[in-house]
Amino acid sequence: MDALTQPEQRENEAPAVLREAPQSSPPDIIESPNGIPENPAGPNGEPPDGGKRRRRIAIIVAAVVVVLLAFFIVRGLHRAPSSERGGARFAQGFSGDEAPIAVSVAQAATGDIAVRIPALGTVTPLATVTVKTQVTGQLQSIAFKEGQLVKKGQFLAQVDPRPYQAALDQARGNLSRDQALLADAQLDLKRYEDLIKQDAVSGQQLDTQRATVAQYTGAVEADKGQVSAAAVNLAYTHITAPVTGRVGLRQVDAGNYVTPGDTNGIVIITQLQPITVIFPVPEDYVPDIQQRLSQGATLSVVAYDRANRKKLATGKLLTLDNQIDTTTGTVKLRAIFDNEDGALFPNQFVNVELLQNTLHDQLIIPEAAVRRGAPNGVVSTFVYLVKPDNTVTVRPVVLGTLDGDHVAVQSGLVAGDTVVTEGGDRLRDGARVLLPGAQPKQPAAASTGEQGQHAATRRGRRGGFGGGGRRFGGGRPRF
Repeated sequence: MDALTQPEQRENEAPAVLREAPQSSPPDIIESPNGIPENPAGPNGEPPDGGKRRRRIAIIVAAVVVVLLAFFIVRGLHRAPSSERGGARFAQGFSGDEAPIAVSVAQAATGDIAVRIPALGTVTPLATVTVKTQVTGQLQSIAFKEGQLVKKGQFLAQVDPRPYQAALDQARGNLSRDQALLADAQLDLKRYEDLIKQDAVSGQQLDTQRATVAQYTGAVEADKGQVSAAAVNLAYTHITAPVTGRVGLRQVDAGNYVTPGDTNGIVIITQLQPITVIFPVPEDYVPDIQQRLSQGATLSVVAYDRANRKKLATGKLLTLDNQIDTTTGTVKLRAIFDNEDGALFPNQFVNVELLQNTLHDQLIIPEAAVRRGAPNGVVSTFVYLVKPDNTVTVRPVVLGTLDGDHVAVQSGLVAGDTVVTEGGDRLRDGARVLLPGAQPKQPAAASTGEQGQHAATRRGRRGGFGGGGRRFGGGRPRF
């Protein structure tokens, strides 16, 4: 009998305990098997206390049975849908088909791969100049704005030129005076030379006059030097930019008294175009770099930002240092960049990639396909190779040069091999995989008869308490 029909029968059976009570004996006397009355009725004919107690117990037990049956019926109805689904999964589990694992794949291909040397560098200007005054005086005016781009020779500041203009004028006056004295001495010398032929003057006078001419000649040369020095000092009062670049924050304001001994100067100019980056590389790369430079090759250098995500500029290797730092085992290299857009800033920290060489005809796979572990008991690098039957096998590989997201394979694969790039964490040797774009195979559903049989079995298991309701309430309750 189905479990759903048992509650109605049990409800009809439960009150039968009272209807089927024995009628052969009077209600007030219950005879024992030996004919001796037990529990005699009371003086007014009421039933004994034992009979009342038994009827009360029978009613309580019947009510408990009905409540339990209702509970199990409701519980079974709620769990029926999930049990049906569980049965389907149960049947699928015994079907013997293991679900394939969805993966992403890539093919090994032949191509070129670049040999790049990563490094950390610092942007270093070719020229950083502190503009100072070369004369002493009051700073009259400043002709630049902070942060302005200036060209070589552009006017920057003016020192009071009046003292130096006066010194120049004085030097020029001294020169004119000495030039006149020299001219007069030269005329006297010519006269003495004519008179000496006539024995009109002595030779001593002639020699003295020659010395006087030489003396005035020296004085004129000294005066010319004084004039030049005064002119230079006057020019120093007009301060100009020594290099092309960007001026920084001014270090002194107009009106201050400036001297050549001032430490901070007036302003600092930094050359930005072109600009260089200095970065160290391990000494193991030095022979190859030197060989490439001696062959006249131009080695490309790319600068990235601190996060190594944004490309800032592309330049070329300029030179390398003349010695290796024994403390770090590195040698410093200098690369030059045009920096037309100003992306590189002095003293900026950048990530650098030096393109040392380009290898041709290399077998290349995505770096994401390479895994490291000990699948065969030996620690190695390996890939999951996809076979034609859509199963994978572990294939050890020997890696070569790594370039970004791709790596060269020296042995273990051939061109055209398909390797797993994503989803390999769940794979093992011989596992079935589902390639991108393929449809998963649907497992065969269990027959209707089998599903009904499983459902009936489950309902039978849920119908009773401790192995079935019949054993608990199948017959009359015994008291």
